[in-house]
Amino acid sequence: MARVNPVYTLQPNEATAAGRKKKFEGIANSEYKTTSDSPTHFFPENDSVRTDGVLTVSREAKEASLYPQWLPTWNPELNFVDEPAFNHVDRGFFADPELRRLFPQNGKHDIKKLTPKFGSVVEGIQLSELSNDQKDDLALFVAQRGVVVFRDQNLKDKSLSEVKKFGQHFGPLHIHQTSGAPEGHPEFHISYKRSGRTRSFEKKVSAMTWHSDVTYELQPPGTTFFGILEGPESGGDTAFADTIEAYERLSPTFQNFLSGLRLIHSAKAQAEDSLARGSIQRKKFTSENVHPLVRYHPVLGKKSIFAKAFGTRIIGLKQEESDLILQFIENHVATALDLQLRASYEPGTVVAWDNRRALHSALFDFLPVDSVRHCFRITPIAERPVGSREEYENWSPSNEERTVEEWEQLYQNGIPGSEILANPHSVK
Repeated sequence: MARVNPVYTLQPNEATAAGRKKKFEGIANSEYKTTSDSPTHFFPENDSVRTDGVLTVSREAKEASLYPQWLPTWNPELNFVDEPAFNHVDRGFFADPELRRLFPQNGKHDIKKLTPKFGSVVEGIQLSELSNDQKDDLALFVAQRGVVVFRDQNLKDKSLSEVKKFGQHFGPLHIHQTSGAPEGHPEFHISYKRSGRTRSFEKKVSAMTWHSDVTYELQPPGTTFFGILEGPESGGDTAFADTIEAYERLSPTFQNFLSGLRLIHSAKAQAEDSLARGSIQRKKFTSENVHPLVRYHPVLGKKSIFAKAFGTRIIGLKQEESDLILQFIENHVATALDLQLRASYEPGTVVAWDNRRALHSALFDFLPVDSVRHCFRITPIAERPVGSREEYENWSPSNEERTVEEWEQLYQNGIPGSEILANPHSVK
């Protein structure tokens, strides 16, 4: 694992709550200014530090919030170790292939496709009331459609423990290294875009950031849920892109070339940015893992492009060569409007998507307005990304993962054969 050298390091006189408060106030008043007011990080210019040292949104924001129990906090005292590797068996494997338990004949539900191959809107299904069998069908349905928009949901009104239990059906819940979370519930990721002036467009003409979530982890998320708590009257949608379709549109020659490549994914930049804002890093290390550039989906049996997200460089390539390929992929996804969709939010909307086949980006087209965009994410962890069915079947949590250096050695004479990549013990 790589480690981050923090931009700001707590000194002995800053190890107390009062010391941290003084430090963070100094950051807010210094010449250091963030290029954007992140919806997931502590923001010294607007937010507050409690007397116990916990970072919170401002008192005014708390008083104005309709869902204060879902407001983000950042506790510098909380530190977590990495989630242990485990053999994830997707709940979609246990589904009824016809989805009859989730969508019974003559049921009071309505399903509309957002595009022919990608995305659906569902009404008449209440996620909080699903049985375990119905949740299994849901896992398969989300994998098949990539993105599913559920209207009129009451998850936001349930206790946080109930919502946590709902998410845990699909896998252990991820704890984010830097984002805000409701106090006492670090398993939730809170997106809180503050109202008023924004810096999102001060140095960039677009705030679009296509990504799959936390790809720097050894086992990134699969089935994911994102619910709106408060939002603008219009705008603030989430854009999604289908990376299965993106892969299948490539020529067979280019598909084969990309399928042999591996990409380094690192949490370093995210951690450094959080610390530079005066925020936190919950984990005492910074994840760095190597994943296939083309990923195999075990439930669907299909392949998808798994980049760029937190990817930094393709193994075996020089930086300029790697940048060229990653830029092509980014342009391919960003400009192919016919493999994209926009999920809009209404009160009670929950969007479910499969992080293994869908890239996404928040849209900040509603800024600057006097409105917050307050959302919560439930992020169950899935399998270790693999490039083929053989690699999926051969992987075990007891395998010793190759280091970046060992991957570089493996690729020093070109792309290795698929039989080597599928064997976790072949180059040790």
